[in-house]
Amino acid sequence: MDYVGPEEMVENVATTGAKKSNSPIHILLLKGGMSGAFLGYSTVLAYTTATQTGLDFLGALVFPVGFVLILLLNMELVTSNFAMLPLARLRKKTNNKKILKNFFWVFTGNLIGSVFFAILFSIYITKFGHITGLSIMDKIIAVAEGKTLAYKEYGAAGMFVAFVKAILCNWMVTLGAVMAFTSNSTVGKIVAMWLPVFLFFALGLEHAVVNLFVIPTSMMLGADITILDWWMWNQIIVTIGNFLSGFLLTGLTLHLVTKHKSPSVELYVKNKPAS
Repeated sequence: MDYVGPEEMVENVATTGAKKSNSPIHILLLKGGMSGAFLGYSTVLAYTTATQTGLDFLGALVFPVGFVLILLLNMELVTSNFAMLPLARLRKKTNNKKILKNFFWVFTGNLIGSVFFAILFSIYITKFGHITGLSIMDKIIAVAEGKTLAYKEYGAAGMFVAFVKAILCNWMVTLGAVMAFTSNSTVGKIVAMWLPVFLFFALGLEHAVVNLFVIPTSMMLGADITILDWWMWNQIIVTIGNFLSGFLLTGLTLHLVTKHKSPSVELYVKNKPAS
């Protein structure tokens, strides 16, 4: 059958997380870099669709393209790893040192890839600085200012809002990464991961790696945002929120609800001949 049950799915996720934790640094950087760029592509696609149609809903509908590329090609996205690697640790398939190594180098790779794509996109959309005021440029600037300056205006309350939105966001993102394991077919994987990723983007939540592209791009396009604004009022608190939701709401929860069940025993019972 194409469908993979929860117990087997969680075990497969844990095994994949363990493999990721053993990847060498240069592989983590390369895969992380490509993931950052792929999310940049899908973010531009989403904002272009939204500005051309006037419907943010349609932009959110096409956004998961980047996640499909990342997961089907087995790239490295730190927000997905926030659930997969702790799950591997809970199943005693890796250790804390390897997890921290993966998180650091994948985040670094995601940052490099995001900024690299941001530079190329800025050159292309502005015709190397000769054009301003396009609707897609205004959209990116408005979104980025809403992710930084709007929170700054409300002080600690704004920071807490960003934190909550980050928790809600990566709950869906990590579910998307995990749900890709519920199917053995390519189409099944795409459909399964598409749904929660579409949901987080449609609700305007806070995703650390998307922000690694959106905010620096807006700065290149002329947004009144400083590097301090970027990291203090968004990036750091959003990354922490993404980690906590990925670990607690997805990784730990799935471990707890499936740890007492064995896929092999369940398979035997299911196929046991009638007496």
